[in-house]
Amino acid sequence: MSAGTTSPNTSSPATVGASRPAWLRDVLVVAGYLGLAVVVTSGQWGSPWRLFHQAGDQILFEWMLAHAAHAVAEGENPLFSTGLNAPDGVNLMANTSVLGLGVPLTPVTLLFGSQVAFCVAVVCCLAGTAVAWYVLLRRRLVSTRAAAAVGGLICGFAPGMIAQAGAHLHIAAQFLVPAILALVFRPASGGVRHDGWRPDVWRPGVGLGLLLVWQVFIGEEALVFLVLAAGVFALAYALADRVAARRLAPALFGRLAVAAGVAAVPLAYPLWFQFYGPQHYTGMAFATQGFQLDVASFTASARQTVLGDDWLPGLLSPNPTEENSFFGPGLLVLAVVIVIWLWRRALVRALAGCGVAFALLSLGTEVRVNGNATGIPGPYRLVAKLPLLDLAVPARFALVCVPVLGVLVALSLDRVRAARRASASGLPVRLLWAGAVAAALLPLVPTPIRVVPVAPVPAFVADGDWRPLVPPGRTVVAVPPVTGAGRSPVMLWSARTGLAFPSPGGYFIGPSGPDDPAARWGAPDRPTSVLLRRVAETGEVPPLTDADRRQATADLRHWRAAVVVLGQLEHGDPVRRTIDDLLGPGRPVDGGWVWDVRDLV
Repeated sequence: MSAGTTSPNTSSPATVGASRPAWLRDVLVVAGYLGLAVVVTSGQWGSPWRLFHQAGDQILFEWMLAHAAHAVAEGENPLFSTGLNAPDGVNLMANTSVLGLGVPLTPVTLLFGSQVAFCVAVVCCLAGTAVAWYVLLRRRLVSTRAAAAVGGLICGFAPGMIAQAGAHLHIAAQFLVPAILALVFRPASGGVRHDGWRPDVWRPGVGLGLLLVWQVFIGEEALVFLVLAAGVFALAYALADRVAARRLAPALFGRLAVAAGVAAVPLAYPLWFQFYGPQHYTGMAFATQGFQLDVASFTASARQTVLGDDWLPGLLSPNPTEENSFFGPGLLVLAVVIVIWLWRRALVRALAGCGVAFALLSLGTEVRVNGNATGIPGPYRLVAKLPLLDLAVPARFALVCVPVLGVLVALSLDRVRAARRASASGLPVRLLWAGAVAAALLPLVPTPIRVVPVAPVPAFVADGDWRPLVPPGRTVVAVPPVTGAGRSPVMLWSARTGLAFPSPGGYFIGPSGPDDPAARWGAPDRPTSVLLRRVAETGEVPPLTDADRRQATADLRHWRAAVVVLGQLEHGDPVRRTIDDLLGPGRPVDGGWVWDVRDLV
């Protein structure tokens, strides 16, 4: 038996009455998911200068969506861009460029801008993931729409999905995961035809290979987690039902082999570009192992839920975006009851084993409880040095538990419905179980993702008044000109203007230097960028020397600058006075200040 087979305990889909077409019920489910996704993102619709709370990450993905649209419209290489980090550029295949989202959303981005495209992407990621799981559950695992709808709701809108959606499109976009799993764990059928063709191998294998290519261009990290989870699930299922595993293994491995062959051709050059192309890097720009979850987080309420607050999640998770394990006590107790109740099913045992394994891995290298280190080694230590896993963020392993819980709840609702059909006394049991599920899920109801204000793009930039001052091959330098892991003014300006101008700096991962491929956030610092960033952060104007002025000129030459632009900053006046001292007096423009450095450079 595979993950895609139907249990003997589930009945065939109920006959749909003529008064309500079957497709109408499906449409209502999909509309419900879309409506909830719109409500979750409502804090940003119609507010151009408000971003979701992890504003730096949203700016990054707005720029990536704008880059994808620009590359399609201009016929440029989508894997590389000189729009940031001038003059060296950025290896976008080595960053989370989400081309698998950006290219399909090109019409939206070109017509309505990067912010609308980002919000549409978030809605599609959340609702699309829920719909994809609903379809898989309905077609393969359960016989009732209600059970499938609840399971899809959990998979698409669990607290971890909401937390990731406000910042990490490449993690929230999991709508291909159910389709990939459906092709990998396909029920046995067809056999071998007289001409040697295996319908259960070749056709799904080709489809699987194409989906894998698409997933790579959405997010490789999610694909790594999917491969690991599918492997653990398959192993657990093989231990639970050895007979079925031996029967299904040949076709499964055949599909994987076909998929690998199909995916290898279109992915060969992009993967080479990622690891060996210009501006490639090695390692990670941050200590991934420091992002781990607390044991107590599994029963706590996340920030973006009706019962959530700021204090406890801040203690139990590394940051608001990584609240991947906040399932609340009700859902976990419900899951334990379901596993015990349906333990005889190999599928349930495999799901339970997979969920527990990834929950333990999310605890990192040292177990923490209620914010306190226990000194107990975490299971992640056993795999922390393995290739790929050494770059994984442990806290995100808990996201594997989301579909595990969604499928378990759907199976339980379907089992109760089947029991009601078999026995006239099943109605009270059905109502009691529905009440228990509702009680477990109501505290997890998501609230709109919080938003924070952001400084608007200066009208001088947004209206294109810079164009007469910037000849081809020259750049617009935003202040501060180079940023690390944080909000990047130039990325927002560039995204909102459709990559109209090249500029140094930005928020990305690149090499530490021409001869040092070690990963770092942003471009290698120049003395002037360090100076201006320090003034922007502290508001203190340092005494400057002629050496500082000569260095500023050298740095502007390195950046091939034509104009320097200052928008709204918290310490804008000290920064302006510092630049005046370095470059000479600037002139006020609509939304900020500008320094014409063409003659100086």
